[in-house]
Amino acid sequence: MIFIRRLTPDDLPHLRQFWKENWGDEFVVAHGVVYRPDNLDGFVAFDGDEWVGEITYTFLKDGCEIVSLDSLREGRGIGTKLIDAVLEEARSKNCRRVFLITTNDNLNALRFYQKRGFELVAVHRGAVNESRKIKPGIPMIGFDGIPLRDEIELEFIL
Repeated sequence: MIFIRRLTPDDLPHLRQFWKENWGDEFVVAHGVVYRPDNLDGFVAFDGDEWVGEITYTFLKDGCEIVSLDSLREGRGIGTKLIDAVLEEARSKNCRRVFLITTNDNLNALRFYQKRGFELVAVHRGAVNESRKIKPGIPMIGFDGIPLRDEIELEFIL
């Protein structure tokens, strides 16, 4: 059975390692901003004692930004439960919107978020090229052989 709980300081070493293995480093870059696990709120998903997903987010003056979402078992509702936890938290803080950035190659993410009520609001052309100046390890080619160059912003209005 999947259960969700808040990210704690004890989870940070695991999250850093997970990001390093799956995102290429212990930090992520979106719209020119460097995000590190230590500075983010989040939730983790477990199946028994096994870590099976995570979501990180931060509150900004214009809403709540989801920074990362990973499910290690797709198709079991883990990502949806993690998104729902953030939406509930954002509502409790009287946020007007929850938003996120993904990249032009991440068709699975675009499908996933739109099916859950997120809408496309902006395409930031060339933004990934700018992020490479901060994080040179970002590949030139992404999923399905698609050139990785643009950031796509999606939002959910609360």
